[in-house]
Amino acid sequence: MASIENPVAELPPPSASDLAHGEVLYSIRDLTVDYATRAGTVGAVDRVSLDIRKGEIIGLVGESGCGKSTLGKALMRMITPPGHISGGELLFAGEDLMLASDRRMRQLRGARIGMVFQDPMTSLNPLARIIDHLTETIQTHESTVSDAAARDRAEQLVARLGIRIERIDDYPHQFSGGMRQRIMIALALALRADFVIADEPTTALDVIVEAQFLDLLLELRDEFDLTILLITHNIGAVAEISDRVAVMYAGKLVELGPANAVFGETKHPYSQGLLQSVPNIDVDDVDLYQMAGSPPSLVHPPPGCRFHPRCPAAMDICRTEEPAFLKVAPEQATACWLYSKGRYDE
Repeated sequence: MASIENPVAELPPPSASDLAHGEVLYSIRDLTVDYATRAGTVGAVDRVSLDIRKGEIIGLVGESGCGKSTLGKALMRMITPPGHISGGELLFAGEDLMLASDRRMRQLRGARIGMVFQDPMTSLNPLARIIDHLTETIQTHESTVSDAAARDRAEQLVARLGIRIERIDDYPHQFSGGMRQRIMIALALALRADFVIADEPTTALDVIVEAQFLDLLLELRDEFDLTILLITHNIGAVAEISDRVAVMYAGKLVELGPANAVFGETKHPYSQGLLQSVPNIDVDDVDLYQMAGSPPSLVHPPPGCRFHPRCPAAMDICRTEEPAFLKVAPEQATACWLYSKGRYDE
């Protein structure tokens, strides 16, 4: 009987070890993702450019439907019909992933790029034990690893993530939401990935478990020299652990900068609105701010700046011409006509 070829294990994994802390690990250039619908083409991600540095935690925030999760899936080349990546470059550790074959991408996923999904119960096989999830991941990518060695590595990993070793033989439904998210992290780290995309990982967690999970992300970043893209609508979580913050609106990147700058010297009116919408328990008798209007249709987005129908500072030019994404501080950039004449130049 002919042996079944393993399309993953025989390919050597790419290395990012030669990159120094702070160098660009993942470079995204003019990334565009479209979805074909009966109503027309939805531009979920529109010409987004972003450099993700090795060893950093970068928070990606914005309202629901702004394109955050689509961007995260595109970085793993996981966009499926009716969606497709219609343009741009994806350079991971110097390798152009837009030119990579499906076979190459299967090797990259897990081995060097991991993902923690929003709902682990839809990502974990309910009929498989946790040990089976972990050992299958390890042995699929590293075919020479024995069953005993794979189990030993899995036990060490779950123990590091605060799960009792004896529970490795349990099924997903026997764990709490927080523990299932830890298992998802274990799957992302089983092959010592360089880059982890966490897509709304705290949505189903209560505030105490959420705080523990965020602390764990910080510890793992330092211990494993991870690079993490944290996709979330939870601005508080981003403010707590992120080194830099990227803000998306209607498929566009509208602001980018260090967390202390974005939260302390917010430039874009949309970012300002997001921050004002966060409840503050330290302030009494203040009504919660609510941005006017709703996000636009991505089938027929408004001309000019896409935020102008909701923007309290909108000018005539905002309604007709799209603003460029310009540097407005040493490490901060925004796409807003308010800063077109005050561009920062080094």
